[in-house]
Amino acid sequence: MNPSTAQARVIVDELVRNTVSHVVLCPGSRNAPLAIALYDAAAAGRLQLHVRIDERGAAFLALGIAARTGRPAAVVCTSGTAAANFHPAVLEADRAGVPLIVLTADRPPELRAAGASQVIDQYQLYGNAVRYFDELAVAERRAGQNSYWRSQICRAWNAAYGEWRCGPVHLNIPFREPLVPDFVDEAWYESLEGRPDGERWTELPDFGALPSFVVPSARHGLVIACDTGVQAASEWAEQHGWPVVSETGGLGLSGSTAIPAGAWLLGVEEFISKHRPEQVLCLGRPTVFRQVQQVLSDPSVEVLLVRPDSDWPAPAHNVRQVGQWFAEPTKPADPEWLASWQRADAAATGAVTEALAGEPWPSGLRVATELVDALPDGALLVVGSSNPTRDVALAGRLRPDVLVHRNRGVAGIDGTVSTAIGAAMVHRAPSYALLGDLTFLHDASGLLTGPTEQRPDLTIVVLNDDGGGIFSLLEQGAPEYNASFERVFGTPHGADLGALCAGYRVPHVVAETITEFRAALKPQPGLRVVEVRVDRTRHRDLHARLRSAVAAAVGSA
Repeated sequence: MNPSTAQARVIVDELVRNTVSHVVLCPGSRNAPLAIALYDAAAAGRLQLHVRIDERGAAFLALGIAARTGRPAAVVCTSGTAAANFHPAVLEADRAGVPLIVLTADRPPELRAAGASQVIDQYQLYGNAVRYFDELAVAERRAGQNSYWRSQICRAWNAAYGEWRCGPVHLNIPFREPLVPDFVDEAWYESLEGRPDGERWTELPDFGALPSFVVPSARHGLVIACDTGVQAASEWAEQHGWPVVSETGGLGLSGSTAIPAGAWLLGVEEFISKHRPEQVLCLGRPTVFRQVQQVLSDPSVEVLLVRPDSDWPAPAHNVRQVGQWFAEPTKPADPEWLASWQRADAAATGAVTEALAGEPWPSGLRVATELVDALPDGALLVVGSSNPTRDVALAGRLRPDVLVHRNRGVAGIDGTVSTAIGAAMVHRAPSYALLGDLTFLHDASGLLTGPTEQRPDLTIVVLNDDGGGIFSLLEQGAPEYNASFERVFGTPHGADLGALCAGYRVPHVVAETITEFRAALKPQPGLRVVEVRVDRTRHRDLHARLRSAVAAAVGSA
């Protein structure tokens, strides 16, 4: 057995012992030892192997799997720009706290010095975006290698998952030739076996230690839940009588204190001026709504953060407490405070429902409303950035049975198709995604799935407004910027999504009417795309009308 083969087999074996059950592999020559070892492990039923030809999409596929399972997933590539294409997913995993194990093959030092092909500087390639980096020594025929290789895998797994905050890790692995097994029956210097009974080389007896707590102490408090802990936030708020709002609207929220129209209410100045909380208990990192940031930056509001993250969401740098969980409050909540939020929520929800019912089909908010209503019990909904993540929140539908995933670590559009496919592959109920057209086109290669690869039961709804519709809702969408808007912000593309899907052999349908859309949302096996074409010139006026309707209804209530 040659050193590269021995090293790769030990690495894969120790990954399995560390509970890594999903690995995404990109083809290449320098990572051949790992590719063959992974194939053998998958054939033996020890792990699930997913093969993709696009490294950027492969990394986001692994990220989707890890985010949905909550367990580390690994992604493997060859040297050179292949490794660089992992970078966007590594950045997302860092900010979102997703346990991702990145294994990049590399040339040995003597080939790098010789200017070999497919060589870049892969040492600490992802900078401080990873929890841990190590470049393994080139494998050699000598004693002590087995324990070294296994120990480093345990270190990486511990940094990705075993410490107080999950995240990505990077192991750079230089391989010398031969890169494929030589099948020579030659004794190794030592046993390459791991610990008995499939145990890890290094165990973590302190894993799961008790977290630190924040201690709420206000009678007029508000819970804001982001991507993490929405269910836990709902349960705590229900128990202690605090209103709870979420950046995902009503998705995942539950209990009598849930305020699904919270995103609307926080934007009504007259309401907030009379309902300014004394304390905000914020779970996760809010990234979507400016009105949330305004509440957190209000100097009269005490902010308590619950997130195991060193990157505190502190717009005004006035955070009072940071912890990993929330304790019992020291004061009982004011029941009239909650009741007033509930009355306002009912008024806002009614106003939005009535206003949307009178709007012509389709619009982004109508599509989001119909989709949320149609989701089967226990469904997964992956929501793209820009307008879709706002639309589902503003739809205001209370669906505690729906699981939501959003790539809001760095809030980019990179790899969202691949993320959705990865998350759907490990979700046991029907899965859906709501994406804008630019997000879909940016990761269209994520649709490329080989004939022997697993395809999830995933319906991707593409809200196609032929460009950057989100910008029409921002400052640059104001009428005074009309001259420059269409070319540098609107960016129309005119792409034929149906032809693109046909090229990837993915079923595609255009839903032109609300009846067709409802029919297209019925659960079906396999991967498919449902396109809804929307006029983005209507976005700004529609949102303005809805804000006015909500403000009037809440004022009356």
